[in-house]
Amino acid sequence: MAKLLLFGRLAEVAGWREREVVLPASLLMLRSQLTLEDPALGEALAGAGVLAAVDQVLTRGDAPLLGVVEVAFLPPLSGG
Repeated sequence: MAKLLLFGRLAEVAGWREREVVLPASLLMLRSQLTLEDPALGEALAGAGVLAAVDQVLTRGDAPLLGVVEVAFLPPLSGG
């Protein structure tokens, strides 16, 4: 089992912030799985600027999830 975290607006859309999951083989497969479970969350995850952190390392695109203990999705960050 691995920890799946959602932050900011993503957590609001999903209605949860943290849960334990059995991860699929890749980050793209995880996004697809989440989209099937909750289309609104899938749409939010596909939004511009959404980042993923795999074991606290930011990643873009796909990444293998074998042996991973934590995946977090972060909404776009703003600042000034």
